[in-house]
Amino acid sequence: MKQAIFIVPSLVAAFALILMKTTVLAALFLGLFAPINASATTQTHKVERPMEIQQKLEAAFMAKGIQYKPRTEHFKPDGSPEYINRLILEDSPYLLQHAHNPVDWYAWGDEAFERARRENKPVFLSIGYSTCHWCHVMERESFENTAIAKLLNQHFISIKVDRESHPDVDEVYMTAVMLMNGHGGWPMSSFLTPDGKPFFSGTYFPPKQFASVLTQIQQLWDTRKDDVMQQAARVAAAVEENNNRQGLAMALDPDIVSKASRMALRNFDELQGGFSLAPKFPHEPLLYLLLNQAERRNDSEVLHALEVTLDAMARGGLYDQVGGGFHRYSTDNEWLVPHFEKMLYNQAHLSRLYLLAWRLTGKEQYRRIATQTLDYVMREMTAPGGGFYSATDADSEGEEGAFFVWTLEQIREALPKADAELAIRLYDVTRQGNFEAHNILHLQQSLEAIAAKEKLELNTLRDQIDRINKKLREKRESREHPLRDDKIITAWNGMMLSAFAQAADLLSSDSYQKAALRAGEFLWQKNRRSAGRLWRIHLAGQSSIAGAQEDYAYLAEGFIHLYDLTAEQKWLRRAQELADAMLERFIDQDGGFYMNEADAGITAMGRPKDDGGDNAIPSGSSVALRVLQMLWQRTGKLEYRNQANGLIGGFAGAIERQPTSYAYMLTAIDDLRQGELSMRGYAAQGGVRIEGSLQPMGEDKSLLNVSIEIPEGWHLNSHQLNSRDLIPTELKLPSETSHWQMAPVTYPKHSMQRLAFQSEPLAVYENRIQLQALVVRQSEQAKHAPLPIELSLQACNNEVCLPPEQIRLSISQSE
Repeated sequence: MKQAIFIVPSLVAAFALILMKTTVLAALFLGLFAPINASATTQTHKVERPMEIQQKLEAAFMAKGIQYKPRTEHFKPDGSPEYINRLILEDSPYLLQHAHNPVDWYAWGDEAFERARRENKPVFLSIGYSTCHWCHVMERESFENTAIAKLLNQHFISIKVDRESHPDVDEVYMTAVMLMNGHGGWPMSSFLTPDGKPFFSGTYFPPKQFASVLTQIQQLWDTRKDDVMQQAARVAAAVEENNNRQGLAMALDPDIVSKASRMALRNFDELQGGFSLAPKFPHEPLLYLLLNQAERRNDSEVLHALEVTLDAMARGGLYDQVGGGFHRYSTDNEWLVPHFEKMLYNQAHLSRLYLLAWRLTGKEQYRRIATQTLDYVMREMTAPGGGFYSATDADSEGEEGAFFVWTLEQIREALPKADAELAIRLYDVTRQGNFEAHNILHLQQSLEAIAAKEKLELNTLRDQIDRINKKLREKRESREHPLRDDKIITAWNGMMLSAFAQAADLLSSDSYQKAALRAGEFLWQKNRRSAGRLWRIHLAGQSSIAGAQEDYAYLAEGFIHLYDLTAEQKWLRRAQELADAMLERFIDQDGGFYMNEADAGITAMGRPKDDGGDNAIPSGSSVALRVLQMLWQRTGKLEYRNQANGLIGGFAGAIERQPTSYAYMLTAIDDLRQGELSMRGYAAQGGVRIEGSLQPMGEDKSLLNVSIEIPEGWHLNSHQLNSRDLIPTELKLPSETSHWQMAPVTYPKHSMQRLAFQSEPLAVYENRIQLQALVVRQSEQAKHAPLPIELSLQACNNEVCLPPEQIRLSISQSE
């Protein structure tokens, strides 16, 4: 894995936004690192308080009793603490840890802001929590430093907040930190106007740098207060917009995804599968939703509907039994008679669906359908450079379906006698035929039922079918082929790219990985006009037509899957370039996306807009939401989460009215809220990569392996810690899991790292580590179901500890 780049919020980054619009603040920026010796003065700094307040604080201290141990390095000769501040009145363990700092701390409340307004002082807001290691480092280095305390007490009103007690306060100001810096963490250090609007934010500051910040901000407040207030207003407006988007997104019924799947079941065809009458379309977006719900909620009814539908489509004429791949739709109710056109987008989505259904159920037939479809695309729909052609016609020799259908005699001519007779029984071939005196090959039963009827081992039957189909395909090649549309469409290629990348990932297939990488490079080289701009079409060596919104969304999704597959940062960067361009040029501030560029000039009636609803394939807005969700989880960039929430809020009303029309969007919403259902996860703002796998050890036992890649300069706290301020790495089963049992986890050997600020070495994990445990299946219900696991961790470097995280993986027994 290439190293992920982490940027701990610095003064340069923090003031970038200020300087962008407020050039008079350049003086502060240029003088920001003026050396100030925080320890130059050793005089004791006393805070003058009203007598009744001081007496109240001292009384609160005495009430703690002799068992109370003040947390400070400043003591009087009699052993009592030199300083007591207002935090002694609080219950929060984190606030009490700071109750004896020389800083004149206030708890969160009106009293502090009233004093700031009365004395015309900016507010210093420090947010952390009781087990935050770097919070304690900054406490020892800065808040226990009398020189720094003097600066804070003379020129600022200081507020300390426990994020676990006030998550709402933490959320608001962390949003501001991330908007100004691009990254966040604790301790959070923010400077506010007396009305609570932030104008400068960061996280941990070393003491000399922190003293310099305090001095420079105090000078800025005294000499450029109007500019500070303007900057604070801009930041507050941005935070308010973010919160409004998040509020709109959260207003969407939390059970809407489940409701949508229940609504879909009302239209389920119990006999033939599918969710409509003839003509029957696969409705891939709806199948994605059912797949998501079958796994996430362990919903057996949804899984039944999904399997019946996938089985019926795979057995019918909708599926090309000989050559692989799917026709566009079925003209009848039995999936027998297709419209024989083959579209690239059907191959992309259906191969993914069957692959993911195999991952969920372990049914080998699903894997076979997925790989046969992908092999068909590689064989017949792939351009020499690596891109994918868009479609093949339904007609050849002047007749629809002529290329695909067979007579009884043609089967017997193409195959040896024994194979021919098996094929005739297998595919229900008759002299009269089932389509204009010809036969559309189809399976009337499952392969398991056919194997039992033929008295064959299932694997033997599969081998014979493969041999039969290979000979029939070779014979079919002599026929006139349907016309192929050689356009290489960016959006459809993005879909196919996702399918090959996921197949390569789940199946560990070199050939599929090669196909995915070739396609990704082809599209980047040929259909990228310039930075952030795409062409939609490549044909006959030339690219043309400005990319539509769906081109940016689908290609970005494909690049993210390539990043997951390879861990190469270039694919993530390319996905971000496309997503950023999509947000810049296609988004409608009233909600959703325009379908084309503003200067496309189609008509004088305005730009067409994507309504977000799925049709034959997921809509461009649905895919955009998934891209934003995936980028947020892989980069930690707040803008992607904000835009995702904005999209959800914009479509919430329509989703509530007709949820099944937004099926793919609902799967992205579920992933945004609860995490992706995957063997892979990301932590530490995307920098830590986690992968799980299961190695069979017997009928009911498997060895669970969880590999964790940690970027250079970062570490995870080990499983066994020598500091109570940190969160250990821990692997376990989710509490609701009853079908599995896990033996004790084998953790790797940790290293002891001595950091500059820490007197005692810390037990940490670095680079690449692996956790292992034996897991035992406890019920038949879990025979093929993926194993859910939870990994708790906390990532730190030499300047900041990110908040503790809990990552959930879903690991298939097929992987």
